[in-house]
Amino acid sequence: MRVPLFALLLWAAVPAAAVDFSHEVVPLLRVHCGECHTGNAQQGGFSMNTRTAMLAGGDSGTPGFVVGKPATSEIIARMSSADPEYRMPSKAPPLPPEVVAVLRQWIEEQAPWEDGFTFKGVGYEPPLALQQVELPPVQAGRTNPVDRIVDAYWQEQKISRPPRCDDRTFMRRVSLDLIGLLPDPDRVEAFATDAHPTKRQALVRSLLDNKLAFAEHWMTFWNDLLRNDYTGTGFITGGRKQITKWLHRSLLENKPFDVFVRELIAPSDESRGFIDGIVWRGEVNVSQTVPIQFAQNISQTFLGINLKCASCHDSFVDRWTLKETYDLAAIFAAQPLQLHRCDKATGVMASPAWLFDELGQIDPQSPPHKRLEQLAAVMTKPENGWLSRNLVNRLWQRLMGRGLVHPVDALRSRPWSEHLLDVLASELVHQEWNVKQVLEMICTSESYGAATPAVVGQLQGSDYLFHGPLPRRMTAEQFTDAVWMLADAAPAKPDADVDRVAHLKSEPVAGSADNGGVPMVRAVLMKGTPLMAALGRPNRDQVLTNRPTDLTTLEAIQLANEQSLANEFAKGGVRILGQHGPGADAIVKWIFAAALARQPTAQEKTAALEMLGEKPTNESVADCLWAVVMLPEFQLIR
Repeated sequence: MRVPLFALLLWAAVPAAAVDFSHEVVPLLRVHCGECHTGNAQQGGFSMNTRTAMLAGGDSGTPGFVVGKPATSEIIARMSSADPEYRMPSKAPPLPPEVVAVLRQWIEEQAPWEDGFTFKGVGYEPPLALQQVELPPVQAGRTNPVDRIVDAYWQEQKISRPPRCDDRTFMRRVSLDLIGLLPDPDRVEAFATDAHPTKRQALVRSLLDNKLAFAEHWMTFWNDLLRNDYTGTGFITGGRKQITKWLHRSLLENKPFDVFVRELIAPSDESRGFIDGIVWRGEVNVSQTVPIQFAQNISQTFLGINLKCASCHDSFVDRWTLKETYDLAAIFAAQPLQLHRCDKATGVMASPAWLFDELGQIDPQSPPHKRLEQLAAVMTKPENGWLSRNLVNRLWQRLMGRGLVHPVDALRSRPWSEHLLDVLASELVHQEWNVKQVLEMICTSESYGAATPAVVGQLQGSDYLFHGPLPRRMTAEQFTDAVWMLADAAPAKPDADVDRVAHLKSEPVAGSADNGGVPMVRAVLMKGTPLMAALGRPNRDQVLTNRPTDLTTLEAIQLANEQSLANEFAKGGVRILGQHGPGADAIVKWIFAAALARQPTAQEKTAALEMLGEKPTNESVADCLWAVVMLPEFQLIR
């Protein structure tokens, strides 16, 4: 068969698989370079402990490698040299060409480095139990425990305290953060002119009391963490189950977090989809079997521990071992589990056990359902600081843009404030695992209500310093909900099988005007669309803790050309012209107030009026709305 030329060109354009840093690069560097250049060993002044150290080079001042340029990189030159006096490793045979080829490709691919990884070993291990924290003195009347710790931190770090954000910015920020919806323009104006000193605290409480809006917003957070979806891999073949009804109801009830976790680990039929994982079709490697998925998913979601590397071999990036992963998986497994290292049987059998002996252990002789009950009980003990710290760290990341511990799936990384982490975790436990209490403590703090600082030039990585809340992108669901609100274009009914009407209050939340008083259907309750996928909504085959933060070409194309978006803006043009027209000035004011919680600048107003024309039409109003929605300011929570 003759292969068409264009097919050959396509094949030629397919790049080689990217080098896996954890599984390919780390072992090579550890084995061939570790003795002389990792940990405390720095022969020639050259350390490979971190990417930064490698780039800095040694006593010679020559960088260890040049990003993207293996041909001019020192480590490649030394590893490839025929001169035994120059070649590395010293006093050893030349490295096999395939080893050098892996490192060459890694450098060519910009030398990616797993966030938080270091060869020098983890120098921090969080204590198992939460620590009692003595709060610093109150400064400037800021009594919230968050502020007392942050103010002392800023003083110690010589960081100037940021000013408060203005009231309109605060209302938009906290509304999107707590219920995922844009605030009503009239309420924004009333809030901005209200002189009551505790109005921000009252606003936070009113948003948290909006049960349906709160629950459906936070479903996005939990759908990602619990890999819950409505379509996708496994559903057609029965190899995957939803937990949507249980999750929706649990969030509506504000179920205590310890109960929430127990019902997922020792589940009912309605909530067991999480631990049952996905039964993949066809043959998969051992590290993707359902028992191993169980170990990976519960440790990542509830403890901030990443066992994926330790599902194949002892972790190269953390202290967790292959045996610990398999023992945790064996709690779930109905049949005995044999350890497999890199997909090869070892002959060693796993014994059901959990990660922290100090809290109690699992009876390996119990049947699986009893073992799960035992695990659920021991894992949710108040003494297990990993559980409470993990959740409050994820909440802080959600509200502030970066976790107290970063990355959030590496809870053995040192937090920038151990005291704040444990104060928030203690609040969760002492308030009977009430998640809303923690959210209220954070969102009523002056630290949360501060103006977002400039992010250019801020130190990241281990040198990170907290300057205030970072601007964050809307999620795909928030963006979609915002467009539906502005255009009155939400679907008539959800795809998700949930009971919304039974939980409505007498006063519905803002939403569609023609839906009989039922709150607007939210994007989280709908199946994913190409636009939502482009905006970062995942397919949830895996636990997901971070969504993309950078604008992609696909996203820009979708935002500019998506037909469904064009249809929604067209509907919005009709609605806005009918309700706020015919005057162009009033239309511009409403669009800016509804979308950005502010009035346009003189320059923006001139541009918008020119776009609308002397006699606005449905089409010109739709174009104006589209232009505002495309602004970075609209798509950011700041």
